[in-house]
Amino acid sequence: MDELIERLVTTVGIDRAIAEKAIGIILEFLRKEGPADKVQTLIDSMPGAEPLIEAAAAQGGGLFAMGGIMGVGSKLMGAGLSMGQVQAVTKEIIAYTREKIGDDALGAIVGAIPGLSQFI
Repeated sequence: MDELIERLVTTVGIDRAIAEKAIGIILEFLRKEGPADKVQTLIDSMPGAEPLIEAAAAQGGGLFAMGGIMGVGSKLMGAGLSMGQVQAVTKEIIAYTREKIGDDALGAIVGAIPGLSQFI
């Protein structure tokens, strides 16, 4: 997990705490919205992911939480990211997951979630 966190810190220019929150939010979203077996394979390939997902889940979505890609974007902005940083973080996490699980598994996850393909 440290490798991905450092990539976000370096590439996107965010601090470590926000990078951890962003990873947790995105992985929690994928777990809720994506194909369970493929997403679990991804999470299993990322030691240290579970505590970040649990922390994101504990934050909840607030009274008027929306779902889908807009909801995750809202949560990421609520964690302190600008719209540009949300896009950069998402693209970087997608690139990292491609390295971990390959194009086919990533394609299955992205293809199952409306709107996510814009980040590939």
